[in-house]
Amino acid sequence: MAKKIVIDAGHGGEDPGTSANGIVEKDLTLKISEYLHKRFDELGIPNEMTRTGDVTLGPDDRPTKAQSFYGNSSDVILLSNHVNAGGGDGAEIIYSLRNSDKLSNLIAQEFAKAGQNVRKYYQRRLPSDPSKDYYYILRDTPNNESLIIEYGFVDSTGDDVEQLKNDWEDLAEAVVRAVASYVGVPYSGGSSSGTSYVVKSGDTLWSIAKKYGVSVDELKEKNNLSSNALSLNQILIIPTKDEIVDEDNGDYYTVVAGDTLYGIANRYGLTVDELKSLNNLTSNTLSIGQKLLIKPTDTSDGSLETYTVKKGDNLYKIALQYDTTVDALKTLNGLTSNLLSIGQVLKIPSSSTNEMVYTVVAGDNLYQIARRFGTTVAAIMSRNNLTTNLLSVGQKLIIP
Repeated sequence: MAKKIVIDAGHGGEDPGTSANGIVEKDLTLKISEYLHKRFDELGIPNEMTRTGDVTLGPDDRPTKAQSFYGNSSDVILLSNHVNAGGGDGAEIIYSLRNSDKLSNLIAQEFAKAGQNVRKYYQRRLPSDPSKDYYYILRDTPNNESLIIEYGFVDSTGDDVEQLKNDWEDLAEAVVRAVASYVGVPYSGGSSSGTSYVVKSGDTLWSIAKKYGVSVDELKEKNNLSSNALSLNQILIIPTKDEIVDEDNGDYYTVVAGDTLYGIANRYGLTVDELKSLNNLTSNTLSIGQKLLIKPTDTSDGSLETYTVKKGDNLYKIALQYDTTVDALKTLNGLTSNLLSIGQVLKIPSSSTNEMVYTVVAGDNLYQIARRFGTTVAAIMSRNNLTTNLLSVGQKLIIP
């Protein structure tokens, strides 16, 4: 039985949802929902929207409206779009108690390909009756496969704010890819999705990599694959040449569609001001294909790890975390007092060995990290006892 989609733009009308940093939930969820509607139409997947304008839908109206299109059949997927608040960073997906986590897992994987970290995908039970879903949109749409998708935090201290403002189409396209794979519909990329490929019978990673002029490792890193196994209709994102830093010129990064100075700086452990200073930039405007210097020409401390100060940090806590001293931190960073400011970037003293500790940031993968530090994916995996290529934001890696 063919799957049908109901797209729910969270909140609306008199209910604005959460808001911060110029992002209003009801407006962004409507934009995301309209984008999904357009893309599902292009792929030939039947779909409807619970609201197409700024209207109020209450707890009684919304589930009724959601089931007014295709009924309460199990072949209906309900995607309720939201953004989060509370100072976290990353996406969350909540799926109903009656359903498996397969679709949520696919969405999480596609978010990772789009550069968004996923905090978790999970189920939540109603405290007064644990047999029921906590959220009414899941609880009151019986038999449908219902999910709530939280695309990020509007008040994040990480990169969510920039992603929600500038890269929301990439995040929405990630959902499109996941749904297309889940329902078995051939996928063709949208304007923000980059080059993609749908796995066919007989395909191997080697044959696909050869077809597109990339390596198997690059293909695996781009798609967060931990093995060479492929499945029919699996959607692979093909890394472009602009995304692959030239081995002979690893100090530079080539700007691709959707890039921002904040995102690039965060990826390479720099501040926006440092990145602009390195490249003599007078504005935040970037152009596709532009090459940015990402390592200072003075490499006397280029191998040092950096740490961005967060709320609640102090020098003693940071020194303890990195097995160094407060005095060493102050000396290396030219500090005359123990005062720190949120967002301040500190250089971390290296150990006496030839190894260093690197903290994973959004957008990182093992291939990029290995290239950046002149080592190999295999060496990093071996040194850190990793069994897969998957990374999580904040994870610490020992770099051999």
